[in-house]
Amino acid sequence: MRPHRADANIPPGHRSSDRFRLRLLLRITTGAALLLALTAAPSAAVPPAPAEGSCARLDRLEVPGAERQQGACLDELTTAGTVGSGHTDPADWAGLTPKDLSTPTGVPGIQVDGYFPDTSTTNTHHGWNHDAQFVIRLPDRWNGGLVIAGTPGNRAQYANDRAIGDWVLARGYAYAATDKGNTGPHFYRDGRRPGDAVVEWNRRVTQLTKATRTVVAQRYGRHPTRTLATGISNGGYLVRWQLENHPELYDAGVDWEGTLWRADGPNLLTFLPTALRAYPAYAAGGSGVARAHRQMLAAGFPAGSEFLWPYHHRSYWDLTQRVYREEFDPDFDGSTEAGTPYCAPGTPACDADYDYASRPAEVHRAVQRVALTGRIGKPLITLQGTLDVLLPISRDADVYARMVRDAGRGDLFRSYRIEGATHTDSLFDTFPDKLRPLLPCHRSAFTATEHWLRTGHAAPPSHTIPRPTGADPTTLLANCPLA
Repeated sequence: MRPHRADANIPPGHRSSDRFRLRLLLRITTGAALLLALTAAPSAAVPPAPAEGSCARLDRLEVPGAERQQGACLDELTTAGTVGSGHTDPADWAGLTPKDLSTPTGVPGIQVDGYFPDTSTTNTHHGWNHDAQFVIRLPDRWNGGLVIAGTPGNRAQYANDRAIGDWVLARGYAYAATDKGNTGPHFYRDGRRPGDAVVEWNRRVTQLTKATRTVVAQRYGRHPTRTLATGISNGGYLVRWQLENHPELYDAGVDWEGTLWRADGPNLLTFLPTALRAYPAYAAGGSGVARAHRQMLAAGFPAGSEFLWPYHHRSYWDLTQRVYREEFDPDFDGSTEAGTPYCAPGTPACDADYDYASRPAEVHRAVQRVALTGRIGKPLITLQGTLDVLLPISRDADVYARMVRDAGRGDLFRSYRIEGATHTDSLFDTFPDKLRPLLPCHRSAFTATEHWLRTGHAAPPSHTIPRPTGADPTTLLANCPLA
């Protein structure tokens, strides 16, 4: 643990409100043969494994390396059943999906919860107060595949249950997710030196993937024929990192608006301070509004996204900047001593004045420890919204696409720019006339990946997918063809 990152650095009164807002943020913390109807593509490259009876072999399952595990035979593995049975936590996935998303049913099987050895205690699920928690779900009728997910933001292991887990389980996949080894608004305290907490994220996904492949073989009598990594935001970053560093463990990946970390930038520490400086002047109007607007656009925040700026100023930009700056640059003492959520330009030691480029070399080395290279070793599809104002696409997916091409891996990669989508799908409920959800686009990308693996025909070329003119919310939630 890092003793210099203590609550003592947060002034009384500011501490509790920041904690609440941080928790709120990090729970809300994104081939031509396919043509239309990608979402209807069949999933099973292997016929479904016949069930030996409900929850067969439950007593034979042993998660390699786990310090604790507990198995359960469930009538329903999707959130249609796990909410009532206590095998998920809705708070983990609150705010990640549109309110009208349907929930599949009819997926009985085995759930294994547990944790790997760890010294941090931010995850309170099950009363364990122990990090490195995981969930593994094994449907009775299995299609031969395995999906591995890391969580978005700094949420716990059930965060993907609604957006990803329900759907892939209904398609017959085994599914596993990890809390990444640390959770919550003070995740950055985990570890001894800057960057340790995020380094652990990658290690925990690798650990879970290896362990779950063994558990799948124990349950079904054979290893998975295909293993796919997928995730949202920080979870998307984990997909990229795994395919760059451990491609031997996976067959492909789908990255949903993954976070980009590069030692020389761009990264979120290079553009969020601009938002903290410029947006207040933009919102105030007057003679400074035009200049502030130009600064926002120059930092990467897309034109046409202005209607999203007030919400992100209140709930995202400052808090996100603070917690990740604490992780990589704890010696910068501005964020917890300003005494107000937002600092005026020119205030000494304030994150609005944070200048990543001028920070000491050790800060850049800390980021380098978790940086991406673009050298993927298996097929990867990335998708991100053009109206993302937490991780602007021009500073994220567009940059990563160039990195992959520059690394000579373009034949393994597709990137889809989703017009009208933003970082948090729940905002579609607030602005259905301006936004579209990314969730159906993720499903299209997933089925395109299945087709790629099954036939050898790559997904449609990278391009921008336009928002359909005049489409109603129901249609936008149900469809997102990639070609």
